[in-house]
Amino acid sequence: MEERKQKVLLAIVQDFIATAEPVGSRTIAKKYGLGVSPATIRNEMADLEELGYIEQPHTSAGRVPSVRGYRYYVDYLMQKRELSRDEEELIRREFEIKVRDVGQVIQKTGQLLSQLTCYTAMVLTQQMGGSSFKHVQLVPMSINQTMVIVVMDNGAVHHRMIETPESIRPSDLETLSKVLNAKLQGLTMENIKLTLLKEIYFELGKHKQVLDLAMEMIQDSLGLKDEDKIYLGGVFNMINQPEFHNVERVKTMLSILEQEKLLCELLTGQSWDKGVTVRIGGEITDYDIKDYSVVAAPYSISGRKIGSIGVLGPTRMDYAKVISVVDFMTKNLSKTLERMFLGRGR
Repeated sequence: MEERKQKVLLAIVQDFIATAEPVGSRTIAKKYGLGVSPATIRNEMADLEELGYIEQPHTSAGRVPSVRGYRYYVDYLMQKRELSRDEEELIRREFEIKVRDVGQVIQKTGQLLSQLTCYTAMVLTQQMGGSSFKHVQLVPMSINQTMVIVVMDNGAVHHRMIETPESIRPSDLETLSKVLNAKLQGLTMENIKLTLLKEIYFELGKHKQVLDLAMEMIQDSLGLKDEDKIYLGGVFNMINQPEFHNVERVKTMLSILEQEKLLCELLTGQSWDKGVTVRIGGEITDYDIKDYSVVAAPYSISGRKIGSIGVLGPTRMDYAKVISVVDFMTKNLSKTLERMFLGRGR
């Protein structure tokens, strides 16, 4: 694309993202200092429209970006926007605070994503059946509460709070963890034989109450069927966007957010083996959600991808900001999970 057309398209995309109002040639001439007359800008806009990069809504003489125009902007024109020091510090601090509870980390991820982008956040955790046991840790949380954390070989993580007698000391929990890891590591549900269970109970019999609960959770984790779980944050954020000051659009949006299978597919698909990916409007061909875009990226433990996070917003999304937030948060979420379960980065 010629440089002047690029500048005109960039001005239209940036102005429409900021105002949600169709953009005219006079607006571009006044606000963006391209050094050419409104008439010249109109000619460029006519060419851009003919090429399919912009379009004209029925209700206005101004132009708005098309899906093709947004795609060209994201791929070639958009300048990377760094997060502010305060935003980066907020993300690091919140992950550090929640570092001992997987559920809270996932929930906080959704909250932060929606807070920083003002769109709807989605966090996908994958649980894959047929996996084997890798590690268990019994973590004392208070005098009579312990968190049981189970990690599978596919990277899936499960946790549960259990009640423990006051007589149980942290050293007892450490012993329980060591014996269970030594006996069960690498085993699937089918491999855990009755004789092995007898060995474990013989060795740890004096702590039978805690052992029962820990073994129950390990067996539940090993027996899980294939399942994806979606957590949402900022569900109603998009109602504040100008595009959704319309009852029918709000109904459509809420219908989309109720379809867990659809949301899971939006967060996997093309993005699973890549970094941050952007799917814009009509590019999401399997579903009629042409008014929306998704920015998503996977997170991992030890290089193994175990889930993904994403942002659902209107096609008029502030892509530069959202891409930076998603990229920074996936990296920090991966580091947080590795610190929790592998002891790295301390």
